[in-house]
Amino acid sequence: MNTANTMHAAVLETHGGPFRHTTIARPLVGAGQVLVRVKASGVNPLDLKIRGGNAAHARHPLPAILGIDLAGVVVAVGPGVTTFRRGDEVYGMTGGVGGVQGSLAEYAAVDAELLALKPTNFSMREAASLPLAFITAWEGLVDRARVGAGQTVLVQGGAGGVGTMVIQIARALGASVFATHAASSADVIARLGATPIDYARCTVEEYVATHTSGRGFDVVYDTAGGVSLDASFKAVKRFGHVVSSLGWGTHALAPLSFRAATYSGVFTLLPLLTGEGKAHHGEILREATRLAELGTLLPRLDPRRFDLNSVGDAHELLASRQAQGKVVIDVAG
Repeated sequence: MNTANTMHAAVLETHGGPFRHTTIARPLVGAGQVLVRVKASGVNPLDLKIRGGNAAHARHPLPAILGIDLAGVVVAVGPGVTTFRRGDEVYGMTGGVGGVQGSLAEYAAVDAELLALKPTNFSMREAASLPLAFITAWEGLVDRARVGAGQTVLVQGGAGGVGTMVIQIARALGASVFATHAASSADVIARLGATPIDYARCTVEEYVATHTSGRGFDVVYDTAGGVSLDASFKAVKRFGHVVSSLGWGTHALAPLSFRAATYSGVFTLLPLLTGEGKAHHGEILREATRLAELGTLLPRLDPRRFDLNSVGDAHELLASRQAQGKVVIDVAG
């Protein structure tokens, strides 16, 4: 095989199995696509579920190259693409699900609509940490809840990847932000400018009384699902709005109905699975770039380094819940 037409990749052959570092054919760039030399790949909890075969909503036929988020450099432009050119530094949520090649390879042929120019003040690693989390946060907070200045926002699970993005977007839009947390993550939330709420030390009724004088929050963004979503229905104000990025399972809607409040779900994978909404993902990431370059969006990365030979170790770190921020894999030098 001609080395000019090959690339290194981490390939998953069986669900729950190890990654195989191998050499495969480099993808060809098609109409509407750009060929990206991948520099960094962000690791999300969803990547772990896909690897384990535990994501019925995010099937990825094997053998496969995982990796939903990427940052890299455009090396070729396909027919019909006018928004990017060779040498552009880009990032996006581009594959790793639905049979679309992911970012754990040196090159990826990517739908140009899914990409945006990388923030000039961000490294490749920092940029790769953003797409899935930022898009999920934006779709719930802005597209669904229409958050604006002067509103109160409660984030359920504020120290997680999506939660930290929700806090920063809501603050950039002028909202007052509160976030529930485990005991060890209060400092993370406070540094982002939100008021920490230790859910283990007070009930929903208590923190609603303390922080909203019993009225409830204008918007509640739930990132955890389960009992957290049930608590969200009790924490929202009358005519308020609850958003969840993990709204699965069975829930009693009476607390929401008694407040005449509304609910929206967020399913960020739709453009990759159905083809619908690709251009909007690019639009959202352009907003991320704008906020990053204004200095109002700050990434939080775990300092440990991984490459295509140690993808399994990166997954183990995330699964251990010991990561001190987003786990990112260095793909190409």
